[in-house]
Amino acid sequence: MKLLSRLLIPMALIAAVIASFAFLQLEASALLSPQGLGQMADYAAGFMAPDLSPVHLRAIGYGALETLAMSAIGTLLAALLGLLLALPAANRFGAVAQAISRLLLNALRAIPELVWAALMVLAAGLGPNAGTLALALHTAGVLGRLFAEALENTPAAPTEALRMAGSGRIAAFCYGTLPTIWPQLVAYILYRWENNIRMASVLGFVGAGGLGQMLYMSLSLFQEAQASTVILAMLLMVLAVDSLSGWARQRWVRG
Repeated sequence: MKLLSRLLIPMALIAAVIASFAFLQLEASALLSPQGLGQMADYAAGFMAPDLSPVHLRAIGYGALETLAMSAIGTLLAALLGLLLALPAANRFGAVAQAISRLLLNALRAIPELVWAALMVLAAGLGPNAGTLALALHTAGVLGRLFAEALENTPAAPTEALRMAGSGRIAAFCYGTLPTIWPQLVAYILYRWENNIRMASVLGFVGAGGLGQMLYMSLSLFQEAQASTVILAMLLMVLAVDSLSGWARQRWVRG
């Protein structure tokens, strides 16, 4: 009986894999045939010689700046909106405001960036405006939830002392609560900025501008050399932003 119970899970996994192949009707023979492997090798070989022409590099530079601007502005707007929603979500304005703000934060982050981008393209048209709004809306839900948890875990004694000394609500928050949680908020913002850099490179597939839109156009036209250059630019940009973000966290947060 014990042996049967131990074998039950592996057998179920194997059966699920076999059922998945049958359900999807994958033609493994055609995929692994000499002709299929040759076609895949020819397609991959087109990426081995990136297009480094000056005209294409200038276009990539503009697309990279557009992607960086989308991610930076989207993260900034998300941080401001997330902080505004985090205050009532942390029960600073009563139970009703807390329930409404938490519901709104859940709705914002429950919808993926690509879905937001598709909606914003319909609302704001093609281009970086749609991508910026999509990043801002989804990231506001994520940051707002993280900010609210940070506020809930912050000791209330400094703020209460300032209120008892005659300070207003805003002044007590700025001088009693914000300095305590500021390093944590900066760490959250920088981490989400890293994620938004990567996501901004993908939003172009739905017409939201940036390097993603260039990559989509190159792949649609089977321009492997141009697509290879865009992918390399994405990789270099992400590595540079990761290094910058790590330096900023070391200087502003841990320092």
